[in-house]
Amino acid sequence: MTIDSLRAFGANVDEGLERCMGMEDFYIEMIELGISDERFEDLGTCLQEENLDGAFEAVHALKGVIGNLSLTPLYETINELTEHLRSRDKMDYKPLYDKLISQRKAIQDLG
Repeated sequence: MTIDSLRAFGANVDEGLERCMGMEDFYIEMIELGISDERFEDLGTCLQEENLDGAFEAVHALKGVIGNLSLTPLYETINELTEHLRSRDKMDYKPLYDKLISQRKAIQDLG
């Protein structure tokens, strides 16, 4: 994973680096930790079980983590999921969750 590959993915690298005091290695390490967060799996389990409260808690926590890392495409999907869950929308969450997991894998594949 490199700064350039993160830029190509659509991450706001400059903003993310600013939060990490300009330290590229630290920023990349934080990304690796963030995308390995177990709440991605917790979210999937909660959605599968139709536990919207648990799903909201998981996705809201991920929103903070991913937002701080400025992983824009992933953040946008998480934000969309968060708002649907906040409103307790009756919908099929699987396509959005699948998109989220696909984006997460794309970041993991950068490394």
